[in-house]
Amino acid sequence: MDNYDAPGETIRGEITDVATGERVLTDQGSEGIRIRIRELSWTGTEVPQNFDFWCMKEGFFQNTKVFAGHYNIRIDGPFIPLVRVNQQGVVIADESRYVDVKGVTEVNFQVQPFLKVEWVGEPVILTEGADAGKIRVNVRVNRAVTPEAFQEKIQPMGGWNNNFLQVQDVHLFISETAYVGFREGRTSYAFLQSFNGNNFEDEVGFGNTLTLTSAQPIPPNRTVFVRVGARIRYQTEGQARYNYNEAIRVNMPAR
Repeated sequence: MDNYDAPGETIRGEITDVATGERVLTDQGSEGIRIRIRELSWTGTEVPQNFDFWCMKEGFFQNTKVFAGHYNIRIDGPFIPLVRVNQQGVVIADESRYVDVKGVTEVNFQVQPFLKVEWVGEPVILTEGADAGKIRVNVRVNRAVTPEAFQEKIQPMGGWNNNFLQVQDVHLFISETAYVGFREGRTSYAFLQSFNGNNFEDEVGFGNTLTLTSAQPIPPNRTVFVRVGARIRYQTEGQARYNYNEAIRVNMPAR
């Protein structure tokens, strides 16, 4: 019989771009922003384990089932790592948070995202020829952290590679759910544009408009959600993660 009351404390907060104050949009799941909490006030004989949960796609996180106590909270996602460890296992930077959790505890983070993805105008439903029923979008991708600031923080960790900052791909995700992204948006309608080396800078360029068109027409009288993710080659926690713009709802007309 469990002699402990169920946990009922809350940890919540938002993740914002330190330069703009805007929330960092993410994916819903392990491909997005991970929140890792570890209770440091545990007095039992067992070593306390990490407890992970995931940020909402709007850059907000919340867990309402946490025991009261003293915690370390760190986040990992498509931004400069807050906890940086070199190849010898030495912690060279620790911007995680140490907080006492009781009641509703707000824990906000400011980070340096890798990229910023912005809509240019609204999605357009094509109506003529073989492309009828496809969705075409225009986006702009910019660096959200300068190459100099990126290298200053990443290179001391070891294993530096000059290709880290290259744009790997830009992905038009399309889904029938509002949770459109890596998990829910890689449908047959989605479109992935990959880049080799510095091709993104040479062919598109940061700050210039990039046009993407869905791979297939979307059936009439259907509602879909679209958004675009872009990622660089650098991996956080073993995965290259997307920076996103906000999702837009598109209602397909009758044809």
